[in-house]
Amino acid sequence: MNGKKCLVIFLCLWTAAQGMSIAATIPAGTTVVVTTVDALSSHESPGRTFKTKLATDLRAGGKTVLPAGTVIFGVVEASRNAMVKTTSNRLTVNLRSVSINGRQVPVKTTGPLGPDTLSAVTPRQKVTGVSAGKSVLPRGTKLEFLLAQPLKL
Repeated sequence: MNGKKCLVIFLCLWTAAQGMSIAATIPAGTTVVVTTVDALSSHESPGRTFKTKLATDLRAGGKTVLPAGTVIFGVVEASRNAMVKTTSNRLTVNLRSVSINGRQVPVKTTGPLGPDTLSAVTPRQKVTGVSAGKSVLPRGTKLEFLLAQPLKL
């Protein structure tokens, strides 16, 4: 009998806790700052996903909705093609999804606002004006994005 009571109490508490978890919406236009977990090259293949971590808490309604360190996945949308020797294509990346309790929630961003290094131009390339060679965003690079659509959690 004690085992059944404990199970019933546990289920009631668990159900109450699930009901109390507040669904939140982070509005479009919110700045999302992440740091790269791995290095990114200006020659990445479009479609490649990469891992970042939230650099600062994301808040909505005065409450922290996503704490710093939350894993957010990005995708390479455009880059220099390693097969083309000279091109002016920039490395273009966006955020794709956030990992919450083991599930992936889609994210849509407007693109990086972050460092000049995203132009994938090295100092030598700036001096010569030639857009050849390879640039790398090192691990731990901070990138800023704007939410293009509200993020519903």
